[in-house]
Amino acid sequence: MSLGYNVFRYGMENTIPGIMELLKGVRSDVAQEIRRMPDFVMQNPKTKDVYFVEVKFRASEEFRLMDLPKNYPYENAYIILVSKKHIKCITVAELQNGKEITPSSQNYLGRRKEFDLDKDVIIDFCNFAVQFFENV
Repeated sequence: MSLGYNVFRYGMENTIPGIMELLKGVRSDVAQEIRRMPDFVMQNPKTKDVYFVEVKFRASEEFRLMDLPKNYPYENAYIILVSKKHIKCITVAELQNGKEITPSSQNYLGRRKEFDLDKDVIIDFCNFAVQFFENV
C-alpha cells in the first residue's frame, strides 16, 4: 500500500541498525538529538516539497504540545496521529499556537492540502490501524 509519496525513514535508528541499542543508558547531547529525530521525510512527487513527519499511535486520539519532547527542535514537522478510528494530522507550529488533536477535532490527514492524499488510501490505512489496535 502506498500513499503516492516518496517516503524515507529518517530517524537515525533506521539509518544505522542497532544504534538505539547502543544508546541505551547514554545521556549525551548527541544521543538525545538522535532520539529526537523525526520518523520520516516525505516528498510529494508532484511538487517535490519535503516534510518531516512524526507518527504517533494513541488509542485516546489525543495529542498536545506537552506530548512532544521538551524543546522539540523540528518546528516545521507534521505529527500524524493514528488511533482506533482516525488518522489525524497537526503541525508542530499549530501545536505551539494552542491547537491540539482531540477525539472531536476535525484535523484529519485527508484534509491536509500540503499532502493532497488519496482519501481511499487513508481509509485503507485507518482500517489497518483498527486491526492493529484490536491486537494491542
